[in-house]
Amino acid sequence: MKSKHIDEVKNKKNKRKKKKTGRRILLIIILILIIAIGWFTYKTYKNGGGLSGMLATAIGHDENTKKDLKEIKVLLLGVSTDIDSELTDTIMVASYNPNTQKANLLSIPRDTFTGKNKSRALASQKINALYNMTRDPQKTLQAVNNLTGLDIKYYVLVRTEALIKLVDAIGGVEFNVPINMYYTDKKQDLKIDLKEGIQKIDGNKAEQLLRFRHNNDGTTYPIEYGDNDLGRMRTQRDFISATLKQTLKPGNIFKIGQILEIANENLETNLELSFVKDYIPYAVEFNTENMTTATLPGTTPDMKDTNNVSIFVADKEATKKLVNSMFYNEVKDEEKSNTIVNNGTTNNSTYSSQIKIELLNGSGNKASLQRAKDILEEAGYNVTKTGTTSSISKTIITNKKDISDEELKEIKDKLSVGNISTNRSSTSLVDVSIVIGKDF
Repeated sequence: MKSKHIDEVKNKKNKRKKKKTGRRILLIIILILIIAIGWFTYKTYKNGGGLSGMLATAIGHDENTKKDLKEIKVLLLGVSTDIDSELTDTIMVASYNPNTQKANLLSIPRDTFTGKNKSRALASQKINALYNMTRDPQKTLQAVNNLTGLDIKYYVLVRTEALIKLVDAIGGVEFNVPINMYYTDKKQDLKIDLKEGIQKIDGNKAEQLLRFRHNNDGTTYPIEYGDNDLGRMRTQRDFISATLKQTLKPGNIFKIGQILEIANENLETNLELSFVKDYIPYAVEFNTENMTTATLPGTTPDMKDTNNVSIFVADKEATKKLVNSMFYNEVKDEEKSNTIVNNGTTNNSTYSSQIKIELLNGSGNKASLQRAKDILEEAGYNVTKTGTTSSISKTIITNKKDISDEELKEIKDKLSVGNISTNRSSTSLVDVSIVIGKDF
């Protein structure tokens, strides 16, 4: 009996010891967690806070990492794989600077001529045919560098399936379809049937939107939007911007595994993940309002002068000027000279009076055109052309020449509405084209 009592006492002591040991371990774990959370919170704060700071901390960045990151330039190639040939019908130069949070999208027309003698032009000398002939993205990359003078090192080749799956993965994209689109092609098993206006675009509709060139009756985008391929490239840029905005929403961070799987199956690139990951924490905070978009300037010569081949010939001088303004942020002397400084304040009225504006009414309300004209002229702008166009939901302010971002935003502020875009043209008679929408 005595030994049994002694065993019971020992067991009780052991249980008390285990409880004390368990409490100590639990306290140590809690203490470690508090220290870890405190350290992570401090590092997140030092890395700028928010989701960006959290991601930067999670992958081992410190407050100096972003400062060392340089602007990244990438050639984006969109390939349709539902036809026999693999033509790169979407060609864009994209850049992103994590320190300034600015980005650029420059569209290269698919018919851009890459040969030396346009009078003997061949279809194989169009820039969209280079990948189809060689299956080597480097050939297109080299051609784009020759055209733009840029030294782009990276490319991303995206197949049609990737965008369809991505759009579905992120839950669709809210987008303003600029016009009614209806086109059928039995050979390609293609049917495009989209109505004008803001709507949720899923993967199937995204393919229709991006492949649209013209309707069955031959009608296409209106001139003020950018007809034919210019309109198609503008729609592509705007949709990519909208898709990027949706993808970067915090809720889609949890879908990163699915997004990476889609990329792995449908992308071809020379970018290393170890390189790209350093940009991801800062890209999640990117605001698409800070994106500048434009099209390579040039002309489409008469086919009788180009061996009966439809080609686009880049304007070298205009291209150099555009590339400098987009990718090198050169301050233009003419902008400096047109800005008057008086008692520490900046006055842009002299510059504003030199800006020629085309004003088109797409609101469906005749009074809106006159009201917009009065507002702009009162602010000192030179409205040289007015007219009526097809109805649109939202006002569009298009940079046709080399107007600064600040001046475009000033025009938007005067009208209190407007989506800003760029569609530079060396042949345009105006500096800015504005289509008044129903939102005005």
